[in-house]
Amino acid sequence: MPDNSQSSTLPSNPAPEEAEAAMAANASDEMARLQGELAELKAKSADLADQFLRAKAEAENARRRAEDDVSKARKFGIESFAESLLPVCDSLDAALAIQNATAQQLREGSDATLRQLQAALERNKVQAINPAAGDKFDPHQHQAISVVPAEQEANTVVAVLQKGYVIAERVLRPALVTVAAAK
Repeated sequence: MPDNSQSSTLPSNPAPEEAEAAMAANASDEMARLQGELAELKAKSADLADQFLRAKAEAENARRRAEDDVSKARKFGIESFAESLLPVCDSLDAALAIQNATAQQLREGSDATLRQLQAALERNKVQAINPAAGDKFDPHQHQAISVVPAEQEANTVVAVLQKGYVIAERVLRPALVTVAAAK
């Protein structure tokens, strides 16, 4: 009996045509896989480019909207302040329209108009700086016009010549004061 085990363990040598066909089939499969991968990457690249352009356009729109908001805030930011001053103007117009006003009427009208003005300033966060005599001199809120000899402690306010004003903790105008000199 012939030994067949030997023939099954020997490697079979394919014919050169078969090997070439197998290599061509492998190359064709590899080419198809690479082309599929390339198409997938091109689609992903196009999608990312589209997302980038949309994000860039959205950022540009947000920048433009912010610029418009800032422009409108600058243009109309004083609107509420101006509206609160209109009653003051109306009161002054009414006072000037009275032909034969007495001194008492003028005084009462001036007091009422001043109260309206002060209320308008308070509504808009404008507050007076009016230190009392004896208060410590604060160079951030007061401007010393002169230093005078006084019976009070040195570097304290003796008199206020003109009120100052602050808005939101920022000095619009310092109070003009005289200050006590050192003894």
